[in-house]
Amino acid sequence: MNSLTLINILLTIIIYMGARKLAHRFPSPFTIPILTTTIIMICIFHFSGISYDAYTPAKEWITALLGPATVALAVPLYKNKDIIKQKLMPAIVGLIIGTLSSIVSAVWLSRAFHLSENIQAASAVKAVTTPVAIETVQIIGGDPTLAAALVVASGLFGAIFGPALLTMMNISEPFSRGLSIGTVSHAIGTSQIMGEGPIQGGVSSVAMGAAAIITPVILSVLYQFL
Repeated sequence: MNSLTLINILLTIIIYMGARKLAHRFPSPFTIPILTTTIIMICIFHFSGISYDAYTPAKEWITALLGPATVALAVPLYKNKDIIKQKLMPAIVGLIIGTLSSIVSAVWLSRAFHLSENIQAASAVKAVTTPVAIETVQIIGGDPTLAAALVVASGLFGAIFGPALLTMMNISEPFSRGLSIGTVSHAIGTSQIMGEGPIQGGVSSVAMGAAAIITPVILSVLYQFL
């Protein structure tokens, strides 16, 4: 690891820690740490002249930690295992429908706007966490870098607008809110919905993990017919 990579990693961590403090002091969907950090990092790169290629080694180190971070979400899963067992069958049905809807709608919209096949493939995996999306998109011939960007965009959109949309639709039951966010907004949405309570966070963690498992299976069959 060279000095520039180390500096970029430390800079990202410091900015993220500051963004967490900002979100705690001014709680809002628009102050979620990953959104604030992303905006600040883009501004720093733009005004300092640091290219994305120069930041790539740091990005790869940070991305490598997403796997262990995803596994760590098993903790809220274990703590809420009883309620998850009680509602297992409705959760499975909702998860499958949500995952199918996310994949089909993304691909159909891409085709409706005559976007390239590369974008169509990347959009199909936007609802799963980054490590899974990067591996899965290669199965259907997409670009891993583009897929990662769409994953982040999807997660940010879900984290910012998801809880508000659920509230507008009078969906207040904690289990349902957690399941919805985790299915379509992966880790970013899960980190946001955890602020509502342990049930929402635990169920969202389960939904995120389950979606990551079934998405490659669904895509390997469904994508041939879309």
